[in-house]
Amino acid sequence: MPFPAATDLGVRWLLAAAGQAPSVLNTQPWRFRIVGEKSVELLADPDRRLRVADPRGRSMHVSCGAALFNLRLAVRVSGHLPSVWALPSPEEPRLLALVRMAPFGPPTAPEQELYAAIGRRRTSREPFSDRRVPPWVLADLRIAASREGANLVLPTMRAAADLLDYAAIAEEELSADHDYLAETRAWTIGGTHADGLPTYVLGPPPADDPALVRYFGVRNARTPERFESRPQLAVLTTPGDRPLDWLRAGQALQRVLLVAASHGLSASFLNQPLDLRDMRHRADPRHRRGHAQMIIRFGYGPGVPRAPRRPAAELRTGDPEPSSL
Repeated sequence: MPFPAATDLGVRWLLAAAGQAPSVLNTQPWRFRIVGEKSVELLADPDRRLRVADPRGRSMHVSCGAALFNLRLAVRVSGHLPSVWALPSPEEPRLLALVRMAPFGPPTAPEQELYAAIGRRRTSREPFSDRRVPPWVLADLRIAASREGANLVLPTMRAAADLLDYAAIAEEELSADHDYLAETRAWTIGGTHADGLPTYVLGPPPADDPALVRYFGVRNARTPERFESRPQLAVLTTPGDRPLDWLRAGQALQRVLLVAASHGLSASFLNQPLDLRDMRHRADPRHRRGHAQMIIRFGYGPGVPRAPRRPAAELRTGDPEPSSL
């Protein structure tokens, strides 16, 4: 079977799959460089980094890690085995990963199912039903995170309530930060764009307190709605809190989200406490299971439209210009 990177059609197919990954404010902060017929390099796009909300580049690395997982999955579905070297060149900080391909054989049924879920996965900011996620599905999500070297911590009902309070407190502090709001609004846009968050994906304003969706600093014309009474939250953690851990978190996040989508689950994020931690350079209160990288809300919700994506041709680059992250 020919290597997918050997033809223009194969390259577009690989990059289309990678580009459907979730990213902070749908910034899509990634580029890809084709190296011969057997290798693809993932590069960060620092022009798409959130300078205010993401001073360390953590969210950018997590986003790129999610794209890396999709790329790995597409390579595997093509009948090849992806080998990944993360952060392979300290002299080129934009180069986050090198993926090399080797012939391997047909993908397994679970791999095909995960790949099929790439197009179905959505971030849903709509109210979810009060139907509980079965324990065996939660177990599948935890296994998915562990396969990428991360942990998915499922808080108790009391801990989840505390987590919602932390998110509400962080939201209140962030809503008074004019630079943060200006940056968020710049990526929360109407009209026809290939990136950012259009108003049709924002969901209704919550009538509940604390809120289960983020405030993006824009006026929402929809009628407020009540959300689920017992939100089901999870915290994705990694052993460390450095760029390699952030890339690992992104790959784990995407595997978890694809497994969730294959089970018919919806998901959204409540990362305000993590944004505030990064912006204020506060020490991370390390949990015994690691450093928090994502706060995820799971449940059963209605179908929602997908946020726009940049065309695959726009994701490809040649030699990048020197630039610091």
